[in-house]
Amino acid sequence: MAKHGKRVRAARAAVAGKENLSVEDAVALIKANASAKFDETVEIALNLGVDPRHADQMVRGVVTLPNGTGKDVRVAVFARGPKADEARAAGAEIVGAEDLMETIQGGTIEFDRCIATPDMMPVVGRLGKILGPRNLMPNPKVGTVTMDVAEAVKNAKGGEVQFRAEKAGVVHAGIGKASFDEGKLVENVRAFVGAVSRAKPSGAKGTYMKKVSLSSTMGPGVSVDVASATGN
Repeated sequence: MAKHGKRVRAARAAVAGKENLSVEDAVALIKANASAKFDETVEIALNLGVDPRHADQMVRGVVTLPNGTGKDVRVAVFARGPKADEARAAGAEIVGAEDLMETIQGGTIEFDRCIATPDMMPVVGRLGKILGPRNLMPNPKVGTVTMDVAEAVKNAKGGEVQFRAEKAGVVHAGIGKASFDEGKLVENVRAFVGAVSRAKPSGAKGTYMKKVSLSSTMGPGVSVDVASATGN
């Protein structure tokens, strides 16, 4: 069995036996143990009582975090003509059409969010098997298939987070940086959990939100009291 370093052992000891903490206590603990040499991302994981394999139990949505994510989001936009110009003016790093499709098919994906105008979807649709598994496929339900590309780019860069339940019914996302003030992280946690709560699908039965956990990139996870996370 591999031996863990002093930092890892200390972090695990700090959270040992601490469960179902309030959001405030969990955030304070995560920040105190984020001792890597870089600004760690604070991550949230929600275990939901759904089976995403059934269409009426799929959880998907988007939320704009009140204090942003602290991440520099690179945006790609599929558009032509004036809409392509609007995307560039709004700050999109990559703008194209068939040429962008060929670049992605060649294995180069240098962006975190993909936006498309409706008329470009026949082109983008050919990339479903590549972008879909990476949760990068433009979708009108989360505002990434739109004629208002400037607003979509602005939102993507301003703290908008997309979420989607994975096969095991887990929703995972980064909700800020360890360097954020505790209050800002708490606000972001509750905004994210609230959005997932409102996205409860019609087919969900029994307990919807089973478990909420927080962690930093290099740190151990901490379970959070669900009522505290939802602000109840």
